[in-house]
Amino acid sequence: MTTTHLRQDGRRPDQLRPVTITRDYLRHPEGSVLVEFGDTKVICTASLEDKVPPFLKGQGKGWVTAEYGMLPRSTNTRMNRERGGPSGRSQEIQRLVGRSLRSVVEMAKLGERTVWVDCDVVQADGGTRTAAITGAFVAVADAIGRLVKTGALPGSPLRDCVAAISVGVVGNRPVLDLNYVEDSTAEVDMNVVMTGAGAFVEVQGTAEQTPFPKARLDELLALAGDGIGRLVDLQRRALAARDDKQFRL
Repeated sequence: MTTTHLRQDGRRPDQLRPVTITRDYLRHPEGSVLVEFGDTKVICTASLEDKVPPFLKGQGKGWVTAEYGMLPRSTNTRMNRERGGPSGRSQEIQRLVGRSLRSVVEMAKLGERTVWVDCDVVQADGGTRTAAITGAFVAVADAIGRLVKTGALPGSPLRDCVAAISVGVVGNRPVLDLNYVEDSTAEVDMNVVMTGAGAFVEVQGTAEQTPFPKARLDELLALAGDGIGRLVDLQRRALAARDDKQFRL
């Protein structure tokens, strides 16, 4: 492929940024991951609590919930901490992360306990929500794995992997895994969440100026599916390892 077809950071249109998953990144949580999509870095932790929200008490089911935030200097200029509660954007993203993770957890097998997931963006360069979902799944799998290992659960309630990626149209070309420069100028911006089996969990897509046809949508979804397949392979490789902590794509 000639350089005229390369993106501003040198990638091909169908190329992910370098992706790294580092397990057991923090000392205290039952599951913790540093996930890196290029210059986007998110710390994802999974904490176990032996109780459930009031609406689930007595039903024998568990719950998975998420919180999301960005550190003040995760961006080019300092932003204020969300002391009055999460912003509308943060609420939307943490709900997306929670929905995505719950899609692959069989709550009845989790028992009456809650998995708290915290996703903290330490450096942002586009795709923070997709990186958060991808890393958080590994953190949740590690936390649940501890329950299975200690005999607190007879088997894993995880049904599948789940990962996410952004796709879009930049300069009239479909591209995979947008960084901030691409995201801020994209004609179409889309976030896609899928399971390891290739089922869709969520699709968030927007045309910034000109509506796009179904053929373009199909093209973007296929591009996302290919990228997510590679991320799922990385997740599975990380979770299958015994001693290694860092895994790259």
